Amino acid sequence: MKLDSGRYTVRDMSGQSAIAVAHQNRLQALLEKNWRHIAELLFIVPAYTAYQFVRAAVHGKAGDAFDNAARVIQFEERLHIFHEASLQQLILPKPWMVDFFNYLYIWGHLPVIIAVAVWLYMRHRNSYALFRNAFLISGLIALIGFAAVPLAPPRFMPEFGFTDTIIHAQSYYVFQNPKIVNQYAAMPSLHFGWDLLVAIAIGTNARVRPLKLFAAFLPLLMLSGIVMTANHYFLDAAAGAVVALIALGIAWGLHRIVAQDRFFSFLA
Repeated sequence: MKLDSGRYTVRDMSGQSAIAVAHQNRLQALLEKNWRHIAELLFIVPAYTAYQFVRAAVHGKAGDAFDNAARVIQFEERLHIFHEASLQQLILPKPWMVDFFNYLYIWGHLPVIIAVAVWLYMRHRNSYALFRNAFLISGLIALIGFAAVPLAPPRFMPEFGFTDTIIHAQSYYVFQNPKIVNQYAAMPSLHFGWDLLVAIAIGTNARVRPLKLFAAFLPLLMLSGIVMTANHYFLDAAAGAVVALIALGIAWGLHRIVAQDRFFSFLA
């Protein structure tokens, strides 16, 4: 009986070892099959989180931000393009239009970026890394701009005829923690710059006309969103476009340099 009991113990131990090995093999196979997905998550999520915290950390002085805003307005006046306040006045008497542009500003940005990123990753993998890197590089350049030139958005300048409409939108902070928001990060406008990158990504990869038309109008839609909500000046949008295109050029150079057969080729 003892011998039999001992045999059963050995068998049980062998069975447990076999199960553990099987689990380990399945886990290894799962990692090998999905390593690219895991690598992307481990790359993108910390990078975007770091961007948000650093963006809040480079919070400029309020005095400098308002002085710079006054200079931007004066410069736009010299260029005869300071029309943001008068354009916003056109929609203020119509609450439904105010709501439309508020939600365009909120939901036409990060949700669209995520959707297009997933689309590129699943359907156009060869283009995905290029645009992912352009987003990350433009974010890095923008952080330098936020630190060097803190800028109060138009909605903080009521003396020039602006009204803060976006703060009353219930979902304004749905994609960002209000505790880590830099209120003086108006230039460059990544709302416009990143939507421009999205438009380029769709326009260069889409095969159906409706998507191409959407890409053509997306930057204009977001330009109207950032202006009508008094979140950005026209010059902020211009700076965002420049930053986005410079970042895309750098990303393209990185794409050309990194060998495609290396393990970290997913980076480019």
